[in-house]
Amino acid sequence: MWQVKTFKQLTVEEFYQILYLRTKIFVVEQDRVYQEVDQIDPQALHLFKTAPSGEVVAYARIFLSDDGQKVVFGRVATSKAVRGQGVGRELLEEIMKVIGDHYPELPVEIEAQIQVQGYYERANFRAVGDQFIFNHTPHIKMVHAPLKAEG
Repeated sequence: MWQVKTFKQLTVEEFYQILYLRTKIFVVEQDRVYQEVDQIDPQALHLFKTAPSGEVVAYARIFLSDDGQKVVFGRVATSKAVRGQGVGRELLEEIMKVIGDHYPELPVEIEAQIQVQGYYERANFRAVGDQFIFNHTPHIKMVHAPLKAEG
């Protein structure tokens, strides 16, 4: 079941499961050392899917840029248990629905890891600028027009 919650709406168990998944993927699997928990979580919308066991198996956080002129999302993650089952595609569709519901008139700007650039291009994101290193990993800035412009 997909859920969208503000930070204050999350239960302790849900937030634990979210952090467990994020750390497992972005720190352990990708072998990166960085401050995974940051100042963005309290201001973000947290989109996640849970398995019947309560385990969070897919996650992303959605928030406004510092200047409030763009919507951003990140920490897009799927558990190994559901990879290859279309959950990643569903997650991106759900992200775009949440953005459309909450921020339809704002452009979307993300910093995508290079290995998933094609994943976002299939959803009409386009790369801009040069690759750069963020938290020891190659990234590319990607943009999407406001969702109101699509429909």
